[in-house]
Amino acid sequence: MTRPADDPSTAPSPGPSPAPSPGWAAPTLTEAAYARLEEMIVTLDLAPGSVVSEAILGRMLGIGTTPVREALQRLAREHLVQVLPRRGVVVTGVDLHHQLHVLETRRELDRLIARAAARRARPAERAALARLAADMAEAGRAGDLRAFLRQDGQLNQALADAARNPVAAAAVASLHAVCRRFWFFHHRAEDELATTIALHAAVAGSVAAGEEAAAAEASDRLIAHMVDFARGTAPGLETLPQG
Repeated sequence: MTRPADDPSTAPSPGPSPAPSPGWAAPTLTEAAYARLEEMIVTLDLAPGSVVSEAILGRMLGIGTTPVREALQRLAREHLVQVLPRRGVVVTGVDLHHQLHVLETRRELDRLIARAAARRARPAERAALARLAADMAEAGRAGDLRAFLRQDGQLNQALADAARNPVAAAAVASLHAVCRRFWFFHHRAEDELATTIALHAAVAGSVAAGEEAAAAEASDRLIAHMVDFARGTAPGLETLPQG
């Protein structure tokens, strides 16, 4: 186990939040704490194995310990931290086997959500998805990994909202951040970023166009690519589940 995090005044900032959209409501303190901690974990500002405390994180974020505690409980359910009573909070490790099991689960849920969203999305939601696909392409051209990761989270939420299936949305919500962190941890090549963004944009574009079959196929292609990417981080391990 690594030493506790350094003085929070020296910790890197998670970056600016996206501009609010029409109808946007200010997040609660718990939601704000969750969003900032999730991004810091995903982008390795809080590295795997780091040991922190609610008090340190509260000072780092300028948010009270109760919202931080509630945010950490959600992050624990999403497999990003482990809360050890009277000992602190440990950022979980990046695990290949866990990633492959997550993707095996996401394949079915993401396909269901993409198809339902293509069928049920309202006109304003379709327009927002089309804009998001364009924003992702712009992030790819700029090589802005953090912007893309934020947009990926926005895409997941937009698809879940448009699908209008709260059961599927709740089931898959805990899996997305794990995948983003795994990708960020192992990402190296610019062509990988371009390919990943193109596959995400294809899902958004198909849903925006109301094409159910194409949306499901685009979702499957994205997950298949993510499985190949994950398996490529440890070639030759025969015990890994197949995609």
